[in-house]
Amino acid sequence: MLSGNFEDADAALAEVQALIGEFRRSLVLVPIRDGGILTGDQGGLRWIYAFTRTDTLTVFAQARGEVGEWEFRRVYGARLLDETLAEIDVPCGVAVDIGSEGAFLLPPAKGIVPDTIAVTEESEGASS
Repeated sequence: MLSGNFEDADAALAEVQALIGEFRRSLVLVPIRDGGILTGDQGGLRWIYAFTRTDTLTVFAQARGEVGEWEFRRVYGARLLDETLAEIDVPCGVAVDIGSEGAFLLPPAKGIVPDTIAVTEESEGASS
């Protein structure tokens, strides 16, 4: 028999859904490097870096040892999740405010990205 506090789980789920909704409605800064959006690979996934403020982008750039102005595009989170991720040919999520205290990840999972590009057990186990 399962035990646990489902009220806490429901509250946590509501908090995550609110965070995703806020991200979708927000303009975020997506760094442009070498003519394309800045991404990183980790854990078998590609991650697009996005920042909610210029100061978090600056801290990230400094941590990478890169100083000076960084080119970036402002884009709505919804467009990033729904359109940009669909254009990338590998499983991809969004890493938000990496290097800051408020950092979080939006993995390519159902409920976050369109179902057609979400990584599932079936897509992980599919063979070509």
